[in-house]
Amino acid sequence: MEAKYIDYDETRCFSSTVSKLLARDQNLAPFINQFPSLSTFEKIISERKFKGNRTKLVEVLQHQYQDIIHQPVALKSNIEALSKENTYTVTTGHQLNIFTGPLYFIFKIVTAINLAKELKNQFPDKNFVPVYWMATEDHDFEEINHTYIGDKKISWKLNATGATGRLNTKSIIQALNEYKGILGISKNAEKLSEMVAKAYADGKNLADATRYLANELFGEFGLVIIDADHPILKSQFTEIIERDIINKNSFRNIEESSKKLAEIAIHAQVNPREINFFYLTDDLRERIIFEDNRYQVLNTEVSFSKDELKQEIKNHPERFSPNVVMRPLYQEVILPNLAYIGGGGELAYWLQLKANFDFYQVDFPLLVLRNSAMIADEKTVVKLQKLKLTFADAFEETQALKKKYVHQHTQHQLNLSTEWDNLKSIFDDLKSRVQQIDPTLAPSTEAVEVRLKKALDSLEKKLMRAEKRNFSEAISDIEKIKNQLFPGGGLQERKENFGLFYVKYGDDFIPELINHFKPLDFKFTILH
Repeated sequence: MEAKYIDYDETRCFSSTVSKLLARDQNLAPFINQFPSLSTFEKIISERKFKGNRTKLVEVLQHQYQDIIHQPVALKSNIEALSKENTYTVTTGHQLNIFTGPLYFIFKIVTAINLAKELKNQFPDKNFVPVYWMATEDHDFEEINHTYIGDKKISWKLNATGATGRLNTKSIIQALNEYKGILGISKNAEKLSEMVAKAYADGKNLADATRYLANELFGEFGLVIIDADHPILKSQFTEIIERDIINKNSFRNIEESSKKLAEIAIHAQVNPREINFFYLTDDLRERIIFEDNRYQVLNTEVSFSKDELKQEIKNHPERFSPNVVMRPLYQEVILPNLAYIGGGGELAYWLQLKANFDFYQVDFPLLVLRNSAMIADEKTVVKLQKLKLTFADAFEETQALKKKYVHQHTQHQLNLSTEWDNLKSIFDDLKSRVQQIDPTLAPSTEAVEVRLKKALDSLEKKLMRAEKRNFSEAISDIEKIKNQLFPGGGLQERKENFGLFYVKYGDDFIPELINHFKPLDFKFTILH
């Protein structure tokens, strides 16, 4: 693969919040730790005060990997290194999308791997471990039960309740067969088919299946995969769980931050509740509310007095599941983390959280925008070259790009603005004469002008359509380019699965991404 890099603003696909983060807008300073760079990493390394239990963290990870036969040296070394005081993590997180979901799942993890590698080069006396935090406690099955590959949507049909990480994968067989069918029968396709089949086989739960697949793809690069749905890890969070449920601290802190962010035109991505924890069992994840002086688990008969709640948290911390605004705090309590790597939407909601971290005296990580990328095949590159279009041009809206192309290559004047200016001048004179003769005729004159303007606009569109037909091959190529690079009209990385790219590039696919992604350069990457 070769790589080209363009500014995020050139894509016109990212939010103003992303632009502000990349521009290091000082209005954001109260809502972040610092803007990410090698020098700021040096500063937060010196300031990081990790209070979690490294020994327990390693024990839990080793237990979670006990059924994983393929444990490369880099992986085992990184897990063991977490017991040392000079080891830090860089973390990304994602839901348990089947077959990894859209491409940006892959891109997030590659960014974490590369950032850990870059930090190791800069600070060789310390260890940096890339971590994938599996969102195993998330219960929104409809968000993770499908993927798109080769213009086809593949869905896992299941009436699911509770945390997705605990779902048994035995019913995924139909979706698995559909996925394998699209991959085809090449050597690379057979290898990936075997990989995903093993991942989801043997009645695994979805957390184990996702760990297996992500480890097959990234284990040799030292990626450590954590499932924080574990009583030993949750026990380190009990004090905050109790304080937050009873005193509703996060609700007040995050609401206040959201109001302040709105003043600088950054609107809330998530809305805190008064209680930001769910009650979690094998087939249940329901909100906790305070009602009639008791802590009630919605849609159940389960409720607690204050004292009963404290006892339940102490005895069964694993039953208390943080929601989207408390999960990041939990992450930073149990990991010696320096940075969180996320997409624009994720980092926008992290901006709402710093005040809550400060309240609980937990270090806030550096927020690092993940690498975004687009992968173009040879046919698309040839079409772009033939049309004399750049990759930046390809980000323009389809109809605008067609129109631009025709205007650049036609030998005819298709824009009738000059003609309209001439006609408008005539009408200005006419309206002046009409005003002198009979002012009541002015509206009639203006109505004629409006009708003529509409007729001229219609004629201009007809001229454009006619000329587009003269460039039908080029117009067809533009449509093909847009469909390949922007499936469904959006960025490729937000929809297309990695599967067909793996079929094409095989075991070189991930190393190629690692070779070209630059985590602290903050450019959009185009690979071809």
